[in-house]
Amino acid sequence: MREPPYQTEQKPYGRALVELARRRDDVLCLSGDLTRQCEVDLFQDAFPDRFIHAGMAEANMIGVAAALARCGHIPFVHTFGVFATRRPLDQIINAVAYPRLPVRIVGFMPGVSSPGGPSHQAIDDVALMRGIPGMTVIDIADAVQARQVCAAIVDLPGPVYLRLKRGEIPLIFDNDHRLALDRADVLTSGGEVALFASGMMLAPSLAAAAVLADHRIGVAVVHVPVVKPLDDATVAAVSAACQVVLTAENHLVTGGLGSAVAEVLAEAGLGRPLRRIGLRDTFAEGAGTAPYLFGKYGLSTGSIVESAWRALGRPGQAPAAGVTDARPGEYSPV
Repeated sequence: MREPPYQTEQKPYGRALVELARRRDDVLCLSGDLTRQCEVDLFQDAFPDRFIHAGMAEANMIGVAAALARCGHIPFVHTFGVFATRRPLDQIINAVAYPRLPVRIVGFMPGVSSPGGPSHQAIDDVALMRGIPGMTVIDIADAVQARQVCAAIVDLPGPVYLRLKRGEIPLIFDNDHRLALDRADVLTSGGEVALFASGMMLAPSLAAAAVLADHRIGVAVVHVPVVKPLDDATVAAVSAACQVVLTAENHLVTGGLGSAVAEVLAEAGLGRPLRRIGLRDTFAEGAGTAPYLFGKYGLSTGSIVESAWRALGRPGQAPAAGVTDARPGEYSPV
């Protein structure tokens, strides 16, 4: 893995979808009036006859995608995560998931990564999609995985929901990293804390692990790119080898990664203290910068360090977590 501050990349997903479409004539692209914002202006330029501008009508867009899938196509549907899940939920369930059609729903701006406030923040999208039978739910962490995810999901059976960060995407993994959808990635080792992170929370989780390591607390950081179906075996094995378990997600603590890990611990009979890092039963306000929102709603590196420190019962103040300065073209953990 690379060290922060991380170099960033623009539109890795958009380029990857174009490359996939060059090899696969069955791949189509739909946009809900957010073409440039979801990186698929690249697809529109390359394959205008395979691009459908559905406008601000997400329920209809899902219906169109379902019809195209029934005709043998593999439609990739794009909008912001909150519009991809809340507005067309009934159509996703009845037109796509019930017949188990290969529709790939791509939701940008997960959690509190949007400055738009409650109307634009997908803080419950994982919970909504995770509750649908047969739906695969993916929350990748960086540009290296974004380059690979289109090819990885194109032939998965049934529907897929994919969360993607918008804008400059950090390069966290080395270029030889391979995205696996059947297992979680154990990135660091440690016997005190098992820390399971998804998506945008991987960077602050790695930073928190480094801070705790300086105070002789070993943290096993596990990136979970697939929240459903969860890699139960890795979750149980890593948790059993540690004293406490933490989850970190840019999402409500109910219904997402934290709930999924809690279910595994309970069913396996693993009596480990669990701390879930995420939004707690609240809608989030908007802000111009992510660090403010991450700090306010407990998603920062410092929040992870504090949670681990308290869960272990360590006395005194938790160690301070500094923020690495990032220049233009760089991304630093919050």
